[in-house]
Amino acid sequence: MTQSKTLFSHPFSAAYWKLAWAQTRNLRILTLAALCMALKMAVASFRIPVGDQLYIYFTYLITAVQCAVCGPVVGVLCGGIGDLIEFAIAPNGPFFPGYTLSSMAGALVFGLFLFHTRITVWRLILSRLIINLGVNVLMGSLWSYLLYSHGYLYYFFQSLIKNTLLLPLEVILLVFFFRMLSPFLQRRGWIVPQQPRRSKA
Repeated sequence: MTQSKTLFSHPFSAAYWKLAWAQTRNLRILTLAALCMALKMAVASFRIPVGDQLYIYFTYLITAVQCAVCGPVVGVLCGGIGDLIEFAIAPNGPFFPGYTLSSMAGALVFGLFLFHTRITVWRLILSRLIINLGVNVLMGSLWSYLLYSHGYLYYFFQSLIKNTLLLPLEVILLVFFFRMLSPFLQRRGWIVPQQPRRSKA
């Protein structure tokens, strides 16, 4: 199946979602998505310490590329399936579906901001900002509140500090990662040519 080269300025159109759903029937896309899931599991244990109990992980970089190539629908499916597989392989405490939902939500954000659009620095910043504050802080604090003994605000402020401190470093890595990979991804036809004036609402 030939990839469409349409650039969308936003995801709020029928054509955008028709293309996003079509990715679920593209064997080439599904194969690439599966490879990304396997790569994320392989690098999940690698991290960079940047402070007291602060670590940068690399799996979000792979998720971002996966969603930029495969779209939000495949990204959400892979986020859910990947979380379940990771828990089955290496369980860390009791299973809680909230974390699966968070994984799917993070993939949705990356997909909405990066799939078949011009991948700008601002899109990368906003996507990571929403994930850090919306998914990690708001949703993650709720899951911790439901699972553990402290109140919601305790986990909220703890997570807010952590994610705010990590945000600049994660954004820098994300921008560098895409700057490095974009030419290769365009040559392979995995992302659309990044032409700023070819857009479709």
